[in-house]
Amino acid sequence: MSITANQVLQFRLRAHHLDRKRPLSRLEDVAGACGLQNSPPGAWETALFFRLEGCTRAHLESALYQEKRLLQAWSYRGAPVVFPATQSAVFLSALAAHEGEAPWIYTRGISLALDALQLDFETLLAHAVQAAALLDNRAIVRKEALDRALAQAIEPDLPASRLAAWRAPSMYDTKGGGQTVGEAAVSFLLRPCSFLGRVVFGERQGACPTFTSYRNWLGRELTDIPDASQALARKFLHCYGPTTPGALETWLGCSPRQAKRIWHSVEDEIEPVLLNDKRHYILAQDQAALAVPADDAGTIRLLGPHDPYLDARDRELLLPDAAQRKRIWKTVGNPGVILKDGKIAGQWTAKSQSHQMSATYSLFEPCSTAQIAAIQQEIEAYASFRGLQLATLSEV
Repeated sequence: MSITANQVLQFRLRAHHLDRKRPLSRLEDVAGACGLQNSPPGAWETALFFRLEGCTRAHLESALYQEKRLLQAWSYRGAPVVFPATQSAVFLSALAAHEGEAPWIYTRGISLALDALQLDFETLLAHAVQAAALLDNRAIVRKEALDRALAQAIEPDLPASRLAAWRAPSMYDTKGGGQTVGEAAVSFLLRPCSFLGRVVFGERQGACPTFTSYRNWLGRELTDIPDASQALARKFLHCYGPTTPGALETWLGCSPRQAKRIWHSVEDEIEPVLLNDKRHYILAQDQAALAVPADDAGTIRLLGPHDPYLDARDRELLLPDAAQRKRIWKTVGNPGVILKDGKIAGQWTAKSQSHQMSATYSLFEPCSTAQIAAIQQEIEAYASFRGLQLATLSEV
């Protein structure tokens, strides 16, 4: 079966709930499609605003902090991700490496600390998991304080000959922040601890994150389910298919061995298709959906920086021009994007000061008067969502 780029984009728009806005009652369905990365902080709220009708920050904060229907924890790629609490096994347990599957991309750098401490990864991880029990009855504000508290809790379990190295200045601390080797080692291990439910995000205190355990936050233990890995693979294939095994590995941020296991867990559910004369794979149950035409050609959608839709590895489908791609996917400071029929047709940025927001947008291709009006209306609505007055809005 051969498919076109336009078919892929229209399929992905629907998978990401971007073909049209969903009612607020679908909050958990939308958040659970593939999770919502929350870096920079607030990115998850922006993603949901552009997908849900009548969405307010009060609704979202209630779902995350009071009702606790949503949960934030370090998940794929070691990123903070917001997802339905009922799907915790999929977004956490499924990511726990089996024997011989480490390292993840976010633990590779720990080798310097392990060499200095003369400890192996598994031993130190076991200490960190045990120390994290202190979060079962408390919350800690700020990541640095979390590193420090866990490092101190681990000390009694270390051989006396390792304590000097544990307390020594960190080789990773280039800014003179006072970090120790032990605190640095703990920092690398927080992600695998998260996959076990030992640490999750609590309610944010102003600009500072807070951390506690899954048990303390939700009042129950994190329970694995037999098909968690399959469920995670299905989410990826549905949201980013047609795709490849290598794209799954990059999206997860895990080792090739772990990615291969997770991919093979659904190999009897996938079918090959040809995209640009190259073999890709899609869930068999999604094949028919690839042929469904767009509901409304020329539809404009806005997305914030680091929106899940932009996590696709085949970025050339979204934006063929290589120079323009560099403007969208940067190391830091990514802009938001303007979608037209699934392709990136422009970018937008917003800056806030006091109670006002200033925004600009630029187009990569011509848009009609009605489409430009839609762009401006969405930016105005976003300012209101953030509780800000839109001071200026201009095309650049």
